[in-house]
Amino acid sequence: MHCSTCSLVSSSGQLRFGKRGEEIDRSKCVIRMNDAPTAGFQRDVGRRTTLRVVAHSSLKLLLRRRAQLLNVSQDTAYVFWGPSGSMQAGGRGSVFNSLATVKGLLPHGKMYVVSRGKMLSSDELFKKETGMDRKKSNSWLSTGWFAMCLAMELCGTINVFGMVPPDLCSSPTTGPSVPYHYYEPKGRSECSTYVSHERSRQGSHRFITEKMVFSGWARSHDIRFHQPDWTPPTLLPALDVSTTNASRQILPNGMFALIRGPR
Repeated sequence: MHCSTCSLVSSSGQLRFGKRGEEIDRSKCVIRMNDAPTAGFQRDVGRRTTLRVVAHSSLKLLLRRRAQLLNVSQDTAYVFWGPSGSMQAGGRGSVFNSLATVKGLLPHGKMYVVSRGKMLSSDELFKKETGMDRKKSNSWLSTGWFAMCLAMELCGTINVFGMVPPDLCSSPTTGPSVPYHYYEPKGRSECSTYVSHERSRQGSHRFITEKMVFSGWARSHDIRFHQPDWTPPTLLPALDVSTTNASRQILPNGMFALIRGPR
């Protein structure tokens, strides 16, 4: 699969009331994440889904909303990622076993899992870009990380919708008061979630750190940010700019070796 233009749609509350749906759908391919719905939100997030990237932890939510997310179109491809132990075939991986249920719901669907080797490559890329060992720093990669890396492999121009600049949430109370998910308007706030994860020493996502990396990648790849609309700065103060070229060393060789799900 190759797409000249892609819309990479986040799940952020930043998308609410933005009316970017038609613009999102004009891209050749539309990439969405986890269980983020389109029904009822088409005006802001669009209708089409070419590829949906799903975390192991969101599989149950996907199944719970299968009438909305799985039965809409047989044209959508699904990429599942998770810890190697959970993704093993042959009855040994709990998540992989659940994928058999999904495959039963979508007998002609296009389903893939990220291989163990490519999961390790993701850890290596994170370390090269941030200087942090993912495991030693108790960091979890996000679905946004995998979706962005996949988009860099598949897409010419990447239009990212709903991803804030890394300095927007400098504290839990800064930045606009928007929900973490556009489809959960009364849920937790985006900035407080980002900051609490970034500061935690326990196992947590590093959303702000990842956005610093994406900002660096946008200076060497055709990545554009919308809703909010922003342009990466020339210099990135929080990261060593020289490391941002590490993605070029890994991605052209295949950041994702997509493996077909259970048949």
